[in-house]
Amino acid sequence: MNEGYMDILRSIASSEPTPGGGSVAALSLAHAHALSLMVARLTLAKEKWAEGHDAAKASIELSEPGLEEAILLAISDSEAFESVMSAYRLPKETEDDKKQRSEEIRNATIGAALAPLNTASSAQKLLSNLEKQSASCNPNALTDLASASEMALSAAKIASLNVRINLEYIEGEDVDLLTSNINTAVEQSIKSANIVSTTVNKRLEW
Repeated sequence: MNEGYMDILRSIASSEPTPGGGSVAALSLAHAHALSLMVARLTLAKEKWAEGHDAAKASIELSEPGLEEAILLAISDSEAFESVMSAYRLPKETEDDKKQRSEEIRNATIGAALAPLNTASSAQKLLSNLEKQSASCNPNALTDLASASEMALSAAKIASLNVRINLEYIEGEDVDLLTSNINTAVEQSIKSANIVSTTVNKRLEW
């Protein structure tokens, strides 16, 4: 582990509010993509795992850009939270000020919910792909693939916490839609993770 990695951990561990849970969810997703890529490349490395080559290639096609996207999602989450804080600092001297401030706070809060929702949605897509990858990947890397699944599921669950806390005190059809979307993403993520776990345990005869 290099110093850059430690810098990220120190940044999370600081007393600053960002990067926080939403960014950690996205970083967990990045780790899940990285593990999926490793398993795919270990599968492609030998012809004896030819049955899993197509799934491995599909995983690389998904997770190479997915890893980069996850890092951007981590940054986006921090920026979204900072936008909420900026909105709360707007003036509230006049009625017009108060109205504009209220609108800006609501818009920024929706934005802060969208960032982790995107993380959860991306995690769900990865987990769906891991279902296919787990069925035919290099068996020597099955626990790594299971680890990718657990990391992706954690990403979805952590992200959902951040979506829900941001939507806690606002109402509207857009809020209802976001709530429905995050619930669906988490439910589907759990379902996929369970399938991956069952497949891995069966192949390992555990």
